[in-house]
Amino acid sequence: MPRRRGRPGIAGTMARTAVIAGTATAVSGGMRNRSANKQAAQQEQADANQAAYESQAQLDEMQAQLNSVQAQQAPAPQPAVAAAPPANDVMGQLQRLADMKNAGLLTDAEFASAKAKLLG
Repeated sequence: MPRRRGRPGIAGTMARTAVIAGTATAVSGGMRNRSANKQAAQQEQADANQAAYESQAQLDEMQAQLNSVQAQQAPAPQPAVAAAPPANDVMGQLQRLADMKNAGLLTDAEFASAKAKLLG
């Protein structure tokens, strides 16, 4: 059969059209799949971020509750009780007299007489 030159016949045109249509369908399907996969990955990342945020919020709330319970169970701090100096603590009484003199509550004469009483 002789080879025909020029425009292709109907069969050739239909074959070419089929190849072009198939290629276009494959390309558009691939683009659609890629876009869908990208969106799915972004959604998974957003879901993971949301779960992490909620988990952190729950941890913070639990820590606050634990701190509250511990604060309620902790014994109240005991006030520091200063030991009263014994009545015969001569040095302590002399120190108090000196403090009173320095504060201007006692004159020199009053200080000297009180000191003489303490020392005997």
